[in-house]
Amino acid sequence: MKPLEDYSSIRGFCYSGGCRVSGEQLKRELGYAGSLRLNSTRIWLSERDYRKDPAAFLSKLTAFVETAWEAGISTMPILFNGNGLHPGDLEQGYEEYAENYIKDVVQALRGEPGLLMWDVMNEPSCNDYIIEAKGEERKARWEKVNEFLRRSCDKVRKLDSVNAVTIGHTYMGDVEDTVGEVDVFSFHDYLPVRRQIEESYLAAEELSARVGKPFLNSELCCLCRANPYDLALDICREHHTGWYLFELMIDGYWSDVHGIFYPDGTVRDPSIPAAVLGFRRKRDEGMVYPNANKEGYAQRGISMVKEALEEKTKVFRAGRKSIDEVLEAAEFCANLLEACELVPMYDPPTARIARIRKAGDEREARKLAYELALLLQEKCLLL
Repeated sequence: MKPLEDYSSIRGFCYSGGCRVSGEQLKRELGYAGSLRLNSTRIWLSERDYRKDPAAFLSKLTAFVETAWEAGISTMPILFNGNGLHPGDLEQGYEEYAENYIKDVVQALRGEPGLLMWDVMNEPSCNDYIIEAKGEERKARWEKVNEFLRRSCDKVRKLDSVNAVTIGHTYMGDVEDTVGEVDVFSFHDYLPVRRQIEESYLAAEELSARVGKPFLNSELCCLCRANPYDLALDICREHHTGWYLFELMIDGYWSDVHGIFYPDGTVRDPSIPAAVLGFRRKRDEGMVYPNANKEGYAQRGISMVKEALEEKTKVFRAGRKSIDEVLEAAEFCANLLEACELVPMYDPPTARIARIRKAGDEREARKLAYELALLLQEKCLLL
């Protein structure tokens, strides 16, 4: 696609599985993306994977871009990954490998209508080569990386004079050294508080006005970096900035802090797709708190647990209610607690009930029912 003046319409997702997944899985997972009205994906390529079997690599890559485009999703391929940067790749000896790889990939995709733009490198500064260097040595290494980026951008441009070029920088502060080599500048933003995030966008807007180039946030949202989806995406919208979530699927190394969908299409947290679709939680004056006992259901749930936990204690006639009866009373309380958001949802009580039901563990069933009844009593201030 020819460079656009404005990329604020991009609602993208990073997809590290990319062209490695099967066609069936790809269509299924692109369907998940479509349900959230996502319209672009960002995928990681590897020169070393390409070198193992160039023909197979290019065939899979082309099939991916075409399949995504059939689903209404454009593609931003990442040629090199700065996170796994090998210092030797910056030396003259690697030049021939890089040149052959860039030539074959660009020639394979440059005519594809689903190609949004080229990302020459993901996070050039996020690697040990840069991070562990200090002072003047760090400046020298960073300039060496930038020289590689400039050469690579130039190679892409000579092969493809139509499609846009970008570099997916780790921080907004990294952008300016190579802004002259790109059509669109992009940065990642996982900052933890609104003030810091806002500063990145203000800097991007100032640079954009100064150099006359549009910009994107090509990675954002991370649970363990205090960068929640609703906050990060709200600020993107306020600044009319296109974005790419990291990432679509809950899978692999980052699965405990990134991703929206499990392979079966369920989600970790429904508030995440809600945020993607533009729904925001109220946090100012006027909040109305749920009343779990408005119709006496909290009291009823507590009574159900009490009855389910009662025991017959006569000699030779001792007995307990079945595990199914105990868990049904527990589920009644759990549903109230979850519906009224009175419990943390990282491990919902209903998920614990499902595990106990499957295991048939009577002791754990009784213990959980007791805990949930007490918690419901506490949260609803019942005596």
